[in-house]
Amino acid sequence: MATKLPRKPASKPRLAVFKFTSCDGCQLSLLDCEDELLAIAGAVDIAYFPEATRSTLRGRYDLVLVEGSITTPEEQARVLDVRRRARFLVTLGACATAGGIQALRNFADVAEFSAAVYASPEHLRTLATSTAIAAHVPVDFELRGCPISKAQLLEVVSAFLIGRRPVVPPHSVCMECKAAGNVCVTVAQARPCLGPVTHAGCGALCPSYDRGCYGCFGPKETPNAAALSERLLQQGLQAQELLRLYRSFNADAPAFRDESLRIEAGLRNHTGDPS
Repeated sequence: MATKLPRKPASKPRLAVFKFTSCDGCQLSLLDCEDELLAIAGAVDIAYFPEATRSTLRGRYDLVLVEGSITTPEEQARVLDVRRRARFLVTLGACATAGGIQALRNFADVAEFSAAVYASPEHLRTLATSTAIAAHVPVDFELRGCPISKAQLLEVVSAFLIGRRPVVPPHSVCMECKAAGNVCVTVAQARPCLGPVTHAGCGALCPSYDRGCYGCFGPKETPNAAALSERLLQQGLQAQELLRLYRSFNADAPAFRDESLRIEAGLRNHTGDPS
């Protein structure tokens, strides 16, 4: 009787991490996984991750993690190439999911900014906007945060490696405040807080220290930003301050962007600006 030969082990999934315009903070969150990172490294072939290794494997990737927004013509072309080679593409952080803090350019004149900052702005090759990866290519999952949550990142990577949908709670920071036993800073102290419209993930870090939420994790699912704005205005927050509250790390996330534009239009009408 012939001896049955063992099957050749299946190759490990290939993981790649790409950076566009960003501060590297979300990539560092992956490196900060420490012990858990060793388990991930043992389960995959890290094909491309300049932050961690100089080794580069060309070809296709099973899972691609992307940090950063698209702000230059070169990045527009590069993200198309990355998408073509990715089986699954997951975007990490506020820059990749909402344009990041650099998306403030979307509400202003980039040429004017460039002239104020650079001695020779004519040498710059930049786009007029900073946009999320999903504005350019299909994205399989968006993981929010500035920076992202290490626990949520591990959940997402593990889920894609074993072939299931990631389980990331869709509720707001308010739920995390309740779980932590925090007294609401808006109700008790009249502090401005984006917690009711912000995606959970930070563990209610700022409200736990008697500070309002800054919206680092972007809008939660189905946020009612208009209702929150009305409450904050009733408590004495000035419209200009409210506008700045929405225009921070996730300024170009649709829910925050639309509400900030509504507030800005109200300010213009109040001052008699016909535009």
